[in-house]
Amino acid sequence: MRNMEQPAVAWGAGEPLVMEEVQVSPPQPLEIRIKVVSTSLCRSDLSAWESHAIFPRIFGHEASGIVESVGLGVTEFKEGDHVLTVFIGECMACRQCTSGKSNTCQVLGLERKGLMHSDQKTRFSVKGKPVYHYCAVSSFSEYTVVHSGCAVKVSPLAPLEKICLLSCGVATGLGAAWNVADVSKGSTVVIFGLGTVGLSVAQAAKLRGASRIIGVDNNPHKCENAKAFGVTEVVDPNSYKEPIAQVIKRITDGGADFSFECVGDTDMITTALQSCCDGWGLTVTLGVPKVKPVMSAHYGLFLMGRTLKGSLFGGWKPKSDLPLLVEKYVNKEIQIDDYITHNLPFDDINKAFNLMKEGKCLRCVIHMPK
Repeated sequence: MRNMEQPAVAWGAGEPLVMEEVQVSPPQPLEIRIKVVSTSLCRSDLSAWESHAIFPRIFGHEASGIVESVGLGVTEFKEGDHVLTVFIGECMACRQCTSGKSNTCQVLGLERKGLMHSDQKTRFSVKGKPVYHYCAVSSFSEYTVVHSGCAVKVSPLAPLEKICLLSCGVATGLGAAWNVADVSKGSTVVIFGLGTVGLSVAQAAKLRGASRIIGVDNNPHKCENAKAFGVTEVVDPNSYKEPIAQVIKRITDGGADFSFECVGDTDMITTALQSCCDGWGLTVTLGVPKVKPVMSAHYGLFLMGRTLKGSLFGGWKPKSDLPLLVEKYVNKEIQIDDYITHNLPFDDINKAFNLMKEGKCLRCVIHMPK
């Protein structure tokens, strides 16, 4: 056991995180223990903290770090390797991993119970009682234990305090535009929600040569900054009396070629679907709804040729694809730095939650003690 670690523990929904003395177990077979260097707050962390029922819990899943130790059977990693954590793993052997069509691993898929994939137990405890994980990562801790399939080795030349954003938010947006939608040159794109994910879609669409990139958000602060990421025009729904889907159809001569729902709202998925054009309009949904998980849409939208696709982590296969994204960043082919609006020490983690709740940040990067 490692003693005297002080992760930020959530004891209840919406309650401030508390630095607690927590025991962190050694890595079990096929697991690695990581010294977290940088971790950023994702909207999914905030939503789960506000609404989930599994506590006590250590949140955080968008992170970078250095391998501290490895469990039995681990051959891919060694002590000192630089890594990104990932909330969906890649076993490289299951039907999904070997299909060439999917990134939703059957063995190391999205973990919802707060437990390790391998034995359905936790690696954190307080006074002998379990502290639950989040998304099989739990990076709001100086040390964490993950399955070796839920980490990706990256170049030691890449700055860990920047590339942590590629373990979720920025990669999710880039992949939704490139892998899932395959945005084409000269196309019209509409993006609902101008947070980190939405603005990453914008960056990817710009790099693909989209002619119009329309951002939709009711937060004036986000609208002001959107053009720096490739958004060509911004629409604030509060400025119109008519439904926003009608506004988009009117200004795009019948609807966008591609629409992206990056809010996590099932009603917004319907709006995004209504906002793309007949014949070939494609809507991609990236957000995770907190409430009302069931969506509804008139069948006529599909009858007229629209398509709705879901996107998890932008379609990237973590081990196969993330090192290439890191390389793109190092080569200045993609940008990450501008999404980081705040840099905070670990002790100020509750400030990051407050900033995101108030809509005053894109990404807060939280730096662990040296």
